[in-house]
Amino acid sequence: MSSEPITVLHHRRIVLGVTGSIAVYKAVDLASKLTQAGALVDVIMTEAARRFVAPITFESVTGRPVYTTMWATAEGALPTHIAHVGLGEGADLLVIAPITAHTIARLAHGLADDLLAVTALAARCPVLIAPAMDGGMYAHPATQANLTTLRARGVTIIEPEEGRFASGLIGKGRLPETPTLIGHIRRALGRSGPLAGRRVVVTAGGTREPLDPVRVLTNRSSGKQGYALAQAALDAGADVTLISTVSELPVPVGATLVPVETAAQMRDAVLQHISGADALLMAAAVADYRPAEVAAHKLKKSGADAETRTLTLVRTPDILSEVNEQRPRSGWPRVVVGFAAESGDLLHNAQEKLQRKGLDLIVANDITAPDAGFAVDTNRVTLLDMQGNIEPLELTSKARVAEHVIARVARLLETRG
Repeated sequence: MSSEPITVLHHRRIVLGVTGSIAVYKAVDLASKLTQAGALVDVIMTEAARRFVAPITFESVTGRPVYTTMWATAEGALPTHIAHVGLGEGADLLVIAPITAHTIARLAHGLADDLLAVTALAARCPVLIAPAMDGGMYAHPATQANLTTLRARGVTIIEPEEGRFASGLIGKGRLPETPTLIGHIRRALGRSGPLAGRRVVVTAGGTREPLDPVRVLTNRSSGKQGYALAQAALDAGADVTLISTVSELPVPVGATLVPVETAAQMRDAVLQHISGADALLMAAAVADYRPAEVAAHKLKKSGADAETRTLTLVRTPDILSEVNEQRPRSGWPRVVVGFAAESGDLLHNAQEKLQRKGLDLIVANDITAPDAGFAVDTNRVTLLDMQGNIEPLELTSKARVAEHVIARVARLLETRG
């Protein structure tokens, strides 16, 4: 996970409740990564949690006091006599990770017998809990009934994962890893963003056109910019459908993944999912051509054509042209963003594609630059729109490029009601 500050977390106040579980070590990493991302993390530890990790561990990674009782921090008195209420009232998000079956039961029954329980009762912010427990405890009817009660009150549950427990048993109850937890936290904090209630479709990766059962024709697109766009849209509150050829990148938490491989499959998926979509961001590198015939068996280096082989290629569907053709009839998507990866005459080629495909915005980048474009984590792009505006972005992370593009999409949608 990148140590770059995350915009949706920057200066947000997160109260992190930690209960007694062997998974506490993951909470330390979570507190550290949230702090590195720019969040202000106030940790509340239960008495049982302190049997696994000392408060000073969390103080070291957050640079802030750790709260352990209703009357004192690990260092001394609470900052005010009502801090046990103020912790919850002043937070942007309350996260309890890990949360044990015992604490789940206490919250479900409204108990107020320690600082964490009081804070949960006083909180006016969203509440996110990540259960972690051994054996069959998570599946037990009592635990499930308590979780149902909490869900009904608006608490978001991060489902535990399957795996091996410290006891040696195998089952569902493991706390997810830090990137997954942070993904859920980003989703919770971004729900009221500028794209709240909007539907966004993003395409990512390079399509692969089969030549035979082994070989494909493809390109160098890694999908990183598309995945960054999906995450930025989620951070802005959108419901995101990610149509992707990529299997190597983690899917942003909250995105609905539609896996595809070929240009034809991507076309079908795009045309299916843009119905009712507010925006389409076509970041995928779609092959322009595919083999006219796909060999049923692996092509061998033998026979008359052993030294050379001629391939006949045919055009693949032009997805953006089809989208542009149907937009006047359906009204969807309301905003379409294209991408132009060029090796020369960047602005001219991007402007021509913008007009020809009927785009609202195009993101152009020079693929010959070694520090931008394919495979790397940085990009240097120029944004062009239908009004003739040209906006260059200097070299920055693909996450920052994505945030900028999503902000432009949000403004375009706002002007269209």
